[in-house]
Order: sequence, then C-alpha cells, then structure tokens
Amino acid sequence: MYKAFCDACEKVLKIPAPPEPPPGHEETTQIFRAAPNFLKYLLAMWAIRAALIVGAAAIALLAIAIPNMMGRNHSALSHVIVLVLDSVAFVVVLITQLWGLAIVRLDYEKRWYVVTDRSLRVREGIVNLREMTVNFANIQNISISQGPIQRMLNIADLRVDTAGGGGGGPKQGNEQMYNLHTAFFRGVNNANEIRELIQARLRHLKDSGLGDHEEVAAASKASSTEEGLIVALREVHEEARRLNSALQMS
Repeated sequence: MYKAFCDACEKVLKIPAPPEPPPGHEETTQIFRAAPNFLKYLLAMWAIRAALIVGAAAIALLAIAIPNMMGRNHSALSHVIVLVLDSVAFVVVLITQLWGLAIVRLDYEKRWYVVTDRSLRVREGIVNLREMTVNFANIQNISISQGPIQRMLNIADLRVDTAGGGGGGPKQGNEQMYNLHTAFFRGVNNANEIRELIQARLRHLKDSGLGDHEEVAAASKASSTEEGLIVALREVHEEARRLNSALQMS
C-alpha cells in the first residue's frame, strides 16, 4: 500500500526520467547514488519532525476538545461537532506527514550523480527539482564535509565548487541548496572515491590539453589579438625610428 502511495505521489509530482549523461565519452560514464544509510538519516529527520508536529497538533486539539466536553453550557450536538472537527483535523495532519514520508523516500530514490571523462551532472529534489551540469574545466575546488551523525552512518557530502562559487566551507539553508556555482553529491558512502575519480579525470583533461571549447576559442582569440597588437607596435616603432633618422640628417 505504501509503495502504491509513493507511485501515486510520483505521478502527481511528474518526476522526470533519469537524466541523460553529461558531455563526455559514453563508455566513461559512471553513476553514483546516495547510500542506504542516507535514507536512514532522512527517515530519522522526518520522524523527529513528524513527532513534533503530530504531538503539537494533538495537544492543541485536546486543549480545544476537553474544555468543550466539560462545559455545561454547550449542547450534545456542539460536543459532537467539535469532536468531529478535531478528528478530521488530526487525520489531515497524519495524511500530510504520510505525504512527507513519501517525499523523503522519493527524494532518496530520485537522486542522480553522473560523471563522465569531461563533466558531471547532479540532479536532486522532488518538489523543487534541481539539475546541474559542471564541466571539469570550470572546477575550482572539491571538498568533503561530514557531520557527527554522518560519521556515525559512514556517509558524507562531496562539494564541487566552480568558477564564481568560491571555495569556502559548506553553507546552510537555501544558499547552499540553490547555489548555482556549487554541486553536491549528498549522502554518499564513497566520497573519497568520487573525489579521486574527478581529480584524476581533471588531471587527464589538463594534461591532454583538452577543455571547454569556449575557453579554448577565447584563448585563441586573445592570442590573435596580442599578436596583432605586437605587429602594430613594431610598425609604430619602425616609423618612429625612420622619423628620428630623418630629423638627424636634416
């Protein structure tokens, strides 16, 4: 029944198919997924939030229902109406938490971390879907962060900073989640392996002289401009030398 509920949530949210591999040779494509312990972490966080919300809702509804039941100035019909409304409200709270549980499960299952020999692609999020593609030529820093709970579960977050993203420590909240210059491999149990793979392919990319075509074109254009400027300066220098010689002869 729970799986059917998750499938229904997936259809309602219109979750897309797995992402296509990013630019690079197809045979070098490697797909990484969040570790099973990351799901345990997400479920633990959901259980804490759900317990607080359901507990608070139960206390609030009881605080309304008990005085109403004890009041002598209210009719039996009013007591029934209050009980029905409280029950409906409590059921709604439970359904919203069940929906949240399905979202947690889908959030874990629909995470994709894809790496080729030239770039990487990360997709995460269910309600707010985020997909980011990073060319290795733009990578500036790769770091691993691991909190106390993550160490207990043997998982970590791999952070990849690109040009404009800075190399500082992990940020919190929406700034971290929606930073357009930072990609995250969240909840993986092989962060060192992924980092070494990216670093190895980045070194190979630099050693082979390959990179982003736009950067190569820009560099070529800049080189041509510099050569043209040097030629022009040489011509000006030659004209100045001739003018100086003519003035000395006169």
